[in-house]
Amino acid sequence: MTTTADTALTEPLSVRSGGSRQLAGTGTLLRFALRRDRVMVPVWVAVTGLMVLSMPNSLQALYGTAAERADLMRQLTTNSSLRALVGPVFDDSLGALTAWRVGVYAGLLAAVMSLLVVIRHTRDEEESGRQELIASGMVGRRASLTAALLAAAVANGGLALLVTLGLAGQGAAGALAFGLGIAGVGMVFATMAAVVAQLTESARLARGLTAGVLGAAFVLRAAGDASENEGSSFLTWVSPLGWLENERSFAEERWWVLLLFIAAAAIQGTVAYALAGRRDVGMSFLPTRPGPANGRLGTAGALAWRLQRGSVLGWSIGFFLAGVVYGGLTEGTAEFVGDNEAAREIFERMGGQSGLTNAFLASMIGMLGLVAALYIVGAVLRLHGEETSGRAEPLLANRVSRLRWAAGHLVVAFGGTVWIMLLAGLGFTLGYGKEAGPILGACLVQVAGVWVIGGAAVLLHGLTPRAAATAWGLAGAVLLIGWIGPALNAPQALLDLSPFGHLPKLPGGTMDWTPVLTLTGLAVVLVAGGLAGLRRRDISV
Repeated sequence: MTTTADTALTEPLSVRSGGSRQLAGTGTLLRFALRRDRVMVPVWVAVTGLMVLSMPNSLQALYGTAAERADLMRQLTTNSSLRALVGPVFDDSLGALTAWRVGVYAGLLAAVMSLLVVIRHTRDEEESGRQELIASGMVGRRASLTAALLAAAVANGGLALLVTLGLAGQGAAGALAFGLGIAGVGMVFATMAAVVAQLTESARLARGLTAGVLGAAFVLRAAGDASENEGSSFLTWVSPLGWLENERSFAEERWWVLLLFIAAAAIQGTVAYALAGRRDVGMSFLPTRPGPANGRLGTAGALAWRLQRGSVLGWSIGFFLAGVVYGGLTEGTAEFVGDNEAAREIFERMGGQSGLTNAFLASMIGMLGLVAALYIVGAVLRLHGEETSGRAEPLLANRVSRLRWAAGHLVVAFGGTVWIMLLAGLGFTLGYGKEAGPILGACLVQVAGVWVIGGAAVLLHGLTPRAAATAWGLAGAVLLIGWIGPALNAPQALLDLSPFGHLPKLPGGTMDWTPVLTLTGLAVVLVAGGLAGLRRRDISV
């Protein structure tokens, strides 16, 4: 453990002599952080940006006339469930409808990207012991925190630039406001993650707490928008996601709302810097609860469950609530789509040609399957985190084989996928109010596609651990294909690149076991290949 006195002795005099010199080495650390994130951040920015930029063309196909867009606005004004899901709409232009349709979710993705980047380059580095080595060199006390925040700023700046340039044709002022608003949400949660990273000793807990605040922000915004159709609810204004929609991009922009993002990021950043100067490297302000000493963690599987149970709980709650919300929207789908053939065709491409209600259910269940791919990648790559942090080696030095150690985490990852999809099915059933059998079956069919993505993550970790993070890019690409492909009427050859494109469209469609069993077998082969690679390579390479 590094004490304050030890840190003071190892820091060069030039670093200790002034506040500005506590940032010595920031440029080098920033370049290193950007190099480490050279795959994850561009993929995340591209997925989020393409989601936004594809929307005007999709909306043009759906609501091509001013009368259709005006009718859409009238429907949204009276539909509290849709407002809770995506927020209120303030104008019937394509730009304003784009901000309405994807604004909240683009803000969510920017926030998740930002908190992951900041925690990865702060608390993760301390937990692995690398920060202690860095601190012994010509590096200022707050250089690592500064580099992490700058890396998040670069990522959010790139996203803002992409959105602004891509939507400039809908209105330069609105595009700039929308891009800055999305980046503002990202930086609010970047600085929040910086504060939480000072308070906790575990990177996993830091990510969980910050993600929990993000979830609360979404719920508060949804509750506020459900009660008011103009974003004026107090609950909406409490949430940074509510600030984004109340910026009213493409609808007489409220530029002053950007000051809320600036103020929140500045205050949280100041708190993070103050806390960083008052603790030892590797230590935290919140005490860590000691683990059990009564033998409850007697197996590698029990340890894996202990490490991942918080994540499983969070995903379980999220999927169940998502199922309830989407199930509650099902009855009103036909009325909302009405005679809009373009909207009907999109749902049929996503969910099958078995009636609009079944197509909507199948498309929403398919979307949750795509999101579940993010869960399984995170759960599988916990193996990679255990290796790089040095915690795996002491465990494997005892009577625990590599396969037993990996199997514990893989059971949580692959079994957890089944569990959260079952909970999603129960949520759909509760929200929709119909029999559970067909919906639960439709949810479980998605598991085969999710398992293929998980198998690819196992293969990458087992064979090339340095490229294991590429699994996030794979999951993001699949999410992009499944989400945007049908809306853009993408060719079938592109849709078939995703394992989810081969699954039967349930409920309503015909159950075909061939693709389900084929994908399951492919997942087994990928997992076997990854485990074979893990057995033969060095640990922590």
